[in-house]
Amino acid sequence: MLRMENVSKSYRHRGQTVIALDGACVDIAKGEFVSVVGPSGSGKSTLLLMLGGMLSPSQGRVLLEGQSLYDLTSDARARLRKKNVGFVFQTFNLVPYLTALENVQVPLFLAGADDKMQEQAAVGLLERVGLADRLDHKPSELSVGQQQRVALARMLANDPAVILADEPTGNLDPETSQQIIEFFEEFNEEGRTVVMVTHDPKAAERAKRTLRLQNGAIISQKEREEAFRAA
Repeated sequence: MLRMENVSKSYRHRGQTVIALDGACVDIAKGEFVSVVGPSGSGKSTLLLMLGGMLSPSQGRVLLEGQSLYDLTSDARARLRKKNVGFVFQTFNLVPYLTALENVQVPLFLAGADDKMQEQAAVGLLERVGLADRLDHKPSELSVGQQQRVALARMLANDPAVILADEPTGNLDPETSQQIIEFFEEFNEEGRTVVMVTHDPKAAERAKRTLRLQNGAIISQKEREEAFRAA
């Protein structure tokens, strides 16, 4: 499903070369739930953005379903991403002047769905995440946890096979974090591939496999049973 072959990413900052990712090799099978952990600056978000076709590597290849993402044109890569990948971010990225319903309708509108289909699908997705009574609320009228659930519903709108989540519980209290992780487990049980960057050990250990990064390199890959035994 997802594959990185000797992927590195470096850039210049104040006259110095910074290595964000260093020779990363990883295979993520269809239907896996993988967490990515490591200290700040270890390359977690860089790895996630590269897997999602959002950040080109300095060297190496990133493949989605056997297709080398960065050998595609930017337009072709965007089409592949829109069809296959859903993103969830710590900051939610909701449009502040749109209601919950309208926020979820955005990807459906961009996909060319008619108005009735947009509304029906968006209502169903918001009902799924427990927000049937918040359809007409704007982000400022919702709690932080409710905003993240709107973001989850929007992410599901195009029915992605792959979900990439960057610190999805980072701004949430423990109880709400638990609810969000349970949603990811549900999505994974439906057959979706989930890759989640997190600094929270309790969230990370819910995944089936954990990748640990340090200084831009993947230093370990462990199955759930042993992932945090030494932590």
